[in-house]
Amino acid sequence: MPYLFTSESVSEGHPDKVADQISDAILDQFIALDKNSKVACETMVTTGQVIVAGEVKSEAYVDIEKTVRKVINKIGYTKSEYKFVGESCGILSAIHEQSPDINRGVDRSKPEEQGAGDQGMMFGYASRESDDFIPLPLFLSHRILMEMAGMRRNGDVISYLRPDSKSQVTIKYDDNNQPIGIDTIVISTQHDPFEKDDELMLRKIKSDIETLLLPRVFDNCSDGIRELYNKDTRLLVNPTGRFVEGGPHADTGLTGRKIIVDTYGGKGAHGGGAFSGKDPSKVDRSAAYAARHIAKNMIKAGVADEMLVQLSYAIGVADPVGIYVNTYGTAHGDWTDVEINKKIKELFDLKPYDIEKNLKLRNPIYSETAAYGHMGRTPRTTCKSFMKNGGSVKDLFDMEVDLFTWEKLDRIDDIRTAFKL
Repeated sequence: MPYLFTSESVSEGHPDKVADQISDAILDQFIALDKNSKVACETMVTTGQVIVAGEVKSEAYVDIEKTVRKVINKIGYTKSEYKFVGESCGILSAIHEQSPDINRGVDRSKPEEQGAGDQGMMFGYASRESDDFIPLPLFLSHRILMEMAGMRRNGDVISYLRPDSKSQVTIKYDDNNQPIGIDTIVISTQHDPFEKDDELMLRKIKSDIETLLLPRVFDNCSDGIRELYNKDTRLLVNPTGRFVEGGPHADTGLTGRKIIVDTYGGKGAHGGGAFSGKDPSKVDRSAAYAARHIAKNMIKAGVADEMLVQLSYAIGVADPVGIYVNTYGTAHGDWTDVEINKKIKELFDLKPYDIEKNLKLRNPIYSETAAYGHMGRTPRTTCKSFMKNGGSVKDLFDMEVDLFTWEKLDRIDDIRTAFKL
């Protein structure tokens, strides 16, 4: 029987995502100056105020205030009418040293024996449903807001957009779990009060979304996805009729509250651990990336059409205590999920040290993950600038880093050989 499934995304200006971006920017600064930094950084944002707290073990000094203000300004909170402004908001730092009881479970005399930073279970998921191997409702929700952010920054097409926005896409599936239509698109975007009459303002916003934004989104999708958007698709824009006050002034933001947006939009599974602000010794983050890397490469190699991978760890223990695989009956050939599980153990090194090394996670690569999802992104190499401890502009230095390494399709040949594909 056909069914509906919905996923949402939020923009970089959403309060929770502002908090995530601050936490990951601070993490990047520490790792850029001391690659062995252990960081767990949490952020809260509200009207005119940022509070940063957490635990750090590092040889580096990071100017927390300067880092926070840079992030907020980059997002676009630069005007007094937003009631949350990068240059003038209050900033309170309550960062202290990491507990030695935690650190003793991680650091070892031999780096390769590094233990997991905590217990927990992490999931990776992939399917052939979208161009990026993530669930289609989430894929489209992210694409809508990324395109909107570009239009907001450009300003010459739609000039009234403000930083805070949300999207939600509902897909209709057939009996075989294949997408057969886009049932509903919901877009809520913060905006300037450019008309005295709310009804006129809403009419203009909806028209621009329908005629300017969405065509750009679907023009960059494959033909199969583009065909799902048609006259039967329901479009809801700013359903309350007005969205002028937004961002941290309207809602308090906290690091780690958008973990479903960050991963698979509610499909597959989630272990419950947030990502942002955590260095890769925390398997909440690194093992989730490793599980995604496995699932995506297995799907692309042709092992199955859909796959969920669970990795579980105990604090201070290097090897995972459990690995679980579910292909939802989509495995090709005669391979069972148990047999696929055994092959994964043979093919992939899953100790925390190996994950960090193979995915190049001991680099300042995390700010880019903190909005529009950690999964389904395009791996690329980029150059980033950082400042030495307590330095000035003359102390800037550049680092070339690989972003979204867990999205690389770099194990396909190994997998095909192992599975005789």
